Amino acid sequence: MSYVFPPPLPPCVPIHGSLQLFPVRRIFCVGRNYAAHAREMGVDPEREKPFFFTKPADAIVTPGMPVPYPMATQNFHHEVELVVAIGSAGRNVQREDALALVWGYGVGNDLTRRDLQFEARDKGRPWDAGKAFDYSAAVSALHPVSEVGHLSQGRIWLSVNGKKRQESNISHLIWPVDEVLVELSKLFELRPGDLVYTGTPEGVGPLVSGDLVECGIEGLDTLRHKVTGLV
Repeated sequence: MSYVFPPPLPPCVPIHGSLQLFPVRRIFCVGRNYAAHAREMGVDPEREKPFFFTKPADAIVTPGMPVPYPMATQNFHHEVELVVAIGSAGRNVQREDALALVWGYGVGNDLTRRDLQFEARDKGRPWDAGKAFDYSAAVSALHPVSEVGHLSQGRIWLSVNGKKRQESNISHLIWPVDEVLVELSKLFELRPGDLVYTGTPEGVGPLVSGDLVECGIEGLDTLRHKVTGLV
């Protein structure tokens, strides 16, 4: 078999303290999974089960890579999130079995063209243009469960140019990791290499070219990246 052009290598995420890499298969994201953030987006978080959207695997931005300011937006936002790395396959999993699918955890920034997202939301259209663009899924090095255990609480924060923007605790997730995986596995068969961005707390806000973004979760790496000029 031959190809009309060389197939690209799979996007990969570094692993803390290791030379190995975690190959990324798919990226799933949970919408509005912190009550205070849902309210700042103008919706009632108590009325709905978790819903999901996706990003392409090649949207990954690994530590040290810059984030180009994306085209077609005037309102480019940050969203710090706990990222779950899947290491075992599962579908229709029960809650008591869900965490067995998890290989490890990282810190993510679900970068968003907010104006395009809101335009699509208000017209009842898909969110792809607002969420699934190039360089929209920043992520730190991953920590395996064998080192950090399963994370259910811990400070989550983000700052821009040294000024705090977001701060909460992952214990405030409306749907914790195991329940997120239960619901997601009813829709898709989860497989090794999948990443799940679990939602962001309140305090999301705009980024401009030249901004230095730093974000972290207690027990995990600090993710740093700089916003550069227009793509």
